[in-house]
Amino acid sequence: MTGARASAVPPPLQRNTFFFSDASLARLMEIMYVQTYGPGQLLYSEGEPAVKLYYIRRGRVKITKSTEDGKVFTLHIYGTGDLFGQIDPSETAVHNANAEAMEDCEIGVIQQKDLEILLWQHGDLAIEFMKWLGAMHRLTETKFRDLMMYGKPGALCSTLIRLCNTYGEPVPNGIRITRKFTHSDLADMISATRESVNRMLQELKKAGAVTTRGGYFVITDLDYLKNVCHC
Repeated sequence: MTGARASAVPPPLQRNTFFFSDASLARLMEIMYVQTYGPGQLLYSEGEPAVKLYYIRRGRVKITKSTEDGKVFTLHIYGTGDLFGQIDPSETAVHNANAEAMEDCEIGVIQQKDLEILLWQHGDLAIEFMKWLGAMHRLTETKFRDLMMYGKPGALCSTLIRLCNTYGEPVPNGIRITRKFTHSDLADMISATRESVNRMLQELKKAGAVTTRGGYFVITDLDYLKNVCHC
C-alpha cells in the first residue's frame, strides 16, 4: 500500500458520485490523498476508527460482514467512480464491516476533519453530500428488506437487478452483466449457501428469466425478477 496526493482532475463521473456536481467532486479530489491496494488487501477492518471516506479512482472493493459462526456476507461491491465509507459524528465511532480490494485499486482517501471544513465552506456540497448519504442508507435498507421480507429468492432477484443496473449492457434478448460473478459470489451477497443459489438460478432459468453465455449472466426477463422481489 502506498500513498500520494490526488490529482486535481477527477475521473469521469459515474456510479454513486452522480449526486455530486463536477465542481463539488473536484473540491473533494483536492482534499484526497491516494493509496494503492492489491487484491485481498484490507482498506479497513471491523472495529477500526471510522474517520475516513474512500473514492475509487480505479478498481473494485467489496464490503463484507462476518457472522459469529464464521460466515461472510458481502454487503456491497463498489467500483470505479464510487464513494463509500462510514462517517459518524461520534469520536468513538468504529467500522461495522470490512473493506477488501478485489483487484488492483487506486483509492482516494478523505479525512473526516478535512471533509467537515469543506462542507462548512460550501453549502451546495453539503446538500449534495446529505443526498448521497441518504441514498447509501436507503440502498442498505433495501438489501435487508429484500432478504427479510421476500426470502432468499427475493434477495437473489434483487441482487441480479442491481448487478444489471451497475454492469448491464443490452444484448439480443436481454441484458448482459459484463462482470463475471460465480455462484459463490452471489451466495455471499445474500447470505446463502452456494447450493441454494444453484437451485434458485436453475428455477430462474426454467422460468426464462436468466441464462448464462460464456460465463456471464444474461437477464432475459427483468420484469419476472422485479415481480419476485416486488421491485
